[in-house]
Amino acid sequence: MEKITLFWFRRDLRLEDNTGLQRALQEEKNVLPLFIFDRNILERLEEKADARVEFIHAQLTEIKAQLEKKGSSLLVRYGTPEEIFSKLSTEFSISAVYTNRDYEPYAKERDEKIEALLEEKKVRFLSFKDQLIFEPGEILNGSGEFYKVFTPFSKAWLSKFNQTDIQNPGQPNWKNLKGLTPFPMISLGEMGFEKTSICIPPKITDEDLIRHYDQNRDFPAKNGTSRLGIHLRFGTISIRKLAGIAAKLNDVFLKELIWREFYMMILAFNPQVVDRAFKPEYDRIPWRQDLGDFHAWCAGKTGFPIVDAGMRELNETGYMHNRVRMITASFLTKLLLIDWRWGEAYFAKQLLDFDLSANNGSWQWAAGTGTDSQPYFRIFNPESQTSKFDPDLEYIKHWIPELETKKYPKPIVAYKFARQRALETYKIALEK
Repeated sequence: MEKITLFWFRRDLRLEDNTGLQRALQEEKNVLPLFIFDRNILERLEEKADARVEFIHAQLTEIKAQLEKKGSSLLVRYGTPEEIFSKLSTEFSISAVYTNRDYEPYAKERDEKIEALLEEKKVRFLSFKDQLIFEPGEILNGSGEFYKVFTPFSKAWLSKFNQTDIQNPGQPNWKNLKGLTPFPMISLGEMGFEKTSICIPPKITDEDLIRHYDQNRDFPAKNGTSRLGIHLRFGTISIRKLAGIAAKLNDVFLKELIWREFYMMILAFNPQVVDRAFKPEYDRIPWRQDLGDFHAWCAGKTGFPIVDAGMRELNETGYMHNRVRMITASFLTKLLLIDWRWGEAYFAKQLLDFDLSANNGSWQWAAGTGTDSQPYFRIFNPESQTSKFDPDLEYIKHWIPELETKKYPKPIVAYKFARQRALETYKIALEK
């Protein structure tokens, strides 16, 4: 049986500027690209009309077509990674598996199991840095420890970035792809999923938008953000390409990419933050288990227009403007005193660009429970946030057409009362 090498796509759904793929094609012969629809992940999704699964399927269909033009194909399987690799080892004579690293707790555990499984079969497992400029452990403080505060991390990151030649890994040697007839592509329906009506933002690096990002990013009625989150999440765009553009055009945009790496680093060194506060004393806060208030927040019916507009945008499009994400999160955790984990889980379910580390880090930032968080006594006032960032109510009226009618609900809580309640609750819990 002819020896082959597998390249395992995960969060890197592109053929160009793909480190692991380029290395496989440079170092090995008969490279067969593989993607696994991971049953462990998909079975946790409540909704079977999930735009993210549909997006992945569409990207794989495109990659498969591109590979077939090169005389090869893409092998797509559905199951647990352990099942799939066990089966593949009986179907092919595999010499090595190449892939790009992932840093989430489940991904690290999965890769350890697969590496052990392959080692038993005398198959090499090689992984590479691809979805980050600097991965966890590359940016450390003077004591050799991870940074707990963003600003010094950002300064160290920028210093290293400016001294490092961040290059595209080069043109892949497509001649080393395994030549074969096309494989059939599994359908969404075969995995129990359906198509949706949600539109995915295009993969466009709008240089003019990036150039003016710092001026426009806080105003939700403006087209001032890149909407590239889903493309970074699934690797349909290269972080090297995007960071290179940002470094030339806008420091504030580049800083957002550094936040992404900061939160990935925090999660990698502190996997407990998935379900616990980064600051353990904040787990003493007696959150209100009020399902009525929570469901009103989810549905965009709190009576606070900027909050409701954001939640309705999220529910309809799978996206919420960055400024409004902060306002809605602060509202839930401070003014309603509802557990940040409830909000985090709802965003995880709804957001097209859901990324565990960024979602967790951002929610803990809003709740005051995380590393380098806003202090608990800083509570966003929805009214003043509206005055600053949507003064003409353009964004709000787009999402709440019934705003000035009797159909729009009264506020579910009084701001002054809720703010005082939050301050007292946090203070008492943290003094214990």
